[in-house]
Amino acid sequence: MSLCQLDKPVVRSESSRSSNSSIAFISAQELYIELRHQNQSLGLATIYRILKALQKEGVIQARTLNSGKSLYSLVRAEQRHYLTCVRCGQSIPVEDCPVCHMAATWCKSLSFKVYYHTLEFFGLCPECSQQLHSL
Repeated sequence: MSLCQLDKPVVRSESSRSSNSSIAFISAQELYIELRHQNQSLGLATIYRILKALQKEGVIQARTLNSGKSLYSLVRAEQRHYLTCVRCGQSIPVEDCPVCHMAATWCKSLSFKVYYHTLEFFGLCPECSQQLHSL
């Protein structure tokens, strides 16, 4: 079985999750469990290899949480960026990208093809900040 044959259930599973929400992220472990429920017998190491190959092809992107856990999603034309609370782990999406225009200029001048980019800020959400100040 080739990698192309192996990656189809992964992409199909991710695509079905994506249709249920605006941006669907899934970990390799969650994908492994979901595929098991669909009677797909892929090992976790194989899933990691497939995810890495799909990431190299620009099909999916990885987002690493402050815990070190990676979440994967399909690459979309619109980029999402996040404010992530280091205390509770909540991620707040930021709609506007402050670097998109600059990145487009850089990439054009360097003939560099970008599949996706990430931008994430780490700090305290309003609730955690308030809880810390009230202690």
